[in-house]
Amino acid sequence: MTPVIDARGLTKRYGDVAAVDDVSLRVNAGEIYALLGLNGAGKTTTIRMLLGMVRPTGGSVEVLGSRVRPGAHAAWSRVGHLVETPAAYPELTVRENLIVAARLRALRGHDHVEEVVERLRLTAYADQRARTLSLGNAQRLGLAKALLHRPELLILDEPANGLDPAGVAEIRDLLHELSQEHGVSVVLSSHILTEVARLATRIGVIHRGRLVRELDAGDLSAHARRRLSVSARDRVAAERALVVAGFSPMRTESDGLTLADDRALEQPDAVATLLVEAGCPPTRLVVEQDDLETFFLRVVES
Repeated sequence: MTPVIDARGLTKRYGDVAAVDDVSLRVNAGEIYALLGLNGAGKTTTIRMLLGMVRPTGGSVEVLGSRVRPGAHAAWSRVGHLVETPAAYPELTVRENLIVAARLRALRGHDHVEEVVERLRLTAYADQRARTLSLGNAQRLGLAKALLHRPELLILDEPANGLDPAGVAEIRDLLHELSQEHGVSVVLSSHILTEVARLATRIGVIHRGRLVRELDAGDLSAHARRRLSVSARDRVAAERALVVAGFSPMRTESDGLTLADDRALEQPDAVATLLVEAGCPPTRLVVEQDDLETFFLRVVES
């Protein structure tokens, strides 16, 4: 099956600085692929190269089977995009901006416009001038323009930027619907790991311009480390008892202990019994798991 995006060895240098360094990725039809990284990691530059907005220093990109290069426009009628700050004519209303965008794409009638106004919940703002919109609603307008022509592929840079929590959830649900019910492929960038985990089917972690890890979203929780956290009034005695029993406790900054042994994680009640019998009963004993932010930081720092 031909991927909707096939990027090979993408590199972009500005002088001696490599903004993107030898990134290769493939996105299959129907996927929601998220580029996850800190601000400045190279996400936006990568997306700009995927869209042909920035010419790579090295490497190549194919989008929907067509090579991305100057003058090649075959695929763009099937692609919607939103990169960084959404552009709009400030003195035109939301609806007028969308009508202009529809005309530029040679779309006839107003059905497309009214459809995206309703889908992006812009009905209450349809006759409001673009310059008066909040950041969140300006982002909605940008997304509406990206969806106007019912694209097969959406490429979005930080699509939740400026949205309140309710708006973030709406965009998440919309992208899920487009992918699951309409077969739209989505490539997006984000620095918000929790949102990516809820939305993406596959994730690429980009750091300092390099793609350092790819994984299925369902595998995120499996990569988060688990540990048994133990506190006792007499930490020294508790530590001694655990070592004698064959465990490998580690001290924490909060004056507690952690155990990563499989035996401890599978039988925390046995650890509790051991400490009670040793005369240093635990005041706290709980199995903890890295949150997704901790996982991300561990990946980029390794």
